[in-house]
Amino acid sequence: MSASAIVLEELRQRLGESTKDLKLNISTVLSTSSLAEADRFTVAICSAYFLKSATLVKSLVAEAGDRISSQHIEDAKAAAAIMAMNTVYYRFRHMVGNEAYSQLRAGLRMQRISKPDTSKATFELCSIACAALAGCEACVQSHEASLIKENVREEQIHDAVRIAAVVSGFQTALFAEEL
Repeated sequence: MSASAIVLEELRQRLGESTKDLKLNISTVLSTSSLAEADRFTVAICSAYFLKSATLVKSLVAEAGDRISSQHIEDAKAAAAIMAMNTVYYRFRHMVGNEAYSQLRAGLRMQRISKPDTSKATFELCSIACAALAGCEACVQSHEASLIKENVREEQIHDAVRIAAVVSGFQTALFAEEL
């Protein structure tokens, strides 16, 4: 086992029997998926940023090692930050149900979505993962449509959301062990 793998393995070992499923799931989603390895790690890191888990971000970055570039990490960070903003705003517009808000200009800068350091597809995979984590229906639908336009298969979109779900569960399991 490489030195970088020890960090995630140490986090996995913190989990007790009650959260064994998450211990196994984190390894599975990072090693087996329809997504390219770099995209798997980028989505996982983005999800950890979105969940504000410094420990998990550092562990996943170390685990990824040279399998991802600094551009992947920067796009993960950018997607998490933009989606933290967007999911609040667009979820509000959707939940309030007042069409007047949909007619108002959002005025939220998000140029990075159209000009990522990696690829539009990778950035959108990160974005849909965050949208799912936030439970923002409008954002999920918008990013799913963008991914389809980028010729990303439904299986790959599904796997990105699975990764986000597992990262969320893993973070919750870690939190529970800290109490």
